[in-house]
Amino acid sequence: MMIYWKIFISFLITNLLGYGGGPATIPLIQNDVVSRHHWLTQQEFHEAFAMGNSLPGPIATKMAGFIGYKVGGVFGSFIAVLATVVPSLILMIVLMGILYKNRESIRVKRMTSYVKPTIVVLLGLLTFESFDDSIHQSGMIQVIFIAACTFFLMEKLKVHPAIIVLGALVYGAINL
Repeated sequence: MMIYWKIFISFLITNLLGYGGGPATIPLIQNDVVSRHHWLTQQEFHEAFAMGNSLPGPIATKMAGFIGYKVGGVFGSFIAVLATVVPSLILMIVLMGILYKNRESIRVKRMTSYVKPTIVVLLGLLTFESFDDSIHQSGMIQVIFIAACTFFLMEKLKVHPAIIVLGALVYGAINL
């Protein structure tokens, strides 16, 4: 029973502090489940993150469901997803009402502008760690090949990112 409480508190706190949505929450989840609780290794987290990105829907919710299932089974998954969604729902209703009433306030505008660079740094660190992990797992040549193909397909041929992610999954499965 204690593990469910830990799952709930872990995802509740990370999602309360994850201002900016799922992508901003991922580094907080990573710190909590990898460094603090040791529920996943760094590699397992990056694999779950990659798989979560390849599926439709909010990334933080998918990550919570997977991690909760790995740690506490089906009920753990339910608890983690609940702890991920409920704070956002409650805070969205309360804070958006306050922000909407004060939308012309210079303080509100300044507050939101200060959060954006923090989110960029957190996502940059996560990207760097994922890139470094990919080089160690697949090798520099594979990473450069996939990055170049992705760039070409998205920028030159305007292929939808979902198709590219699906292609990368197939490519990874073939090159096991």
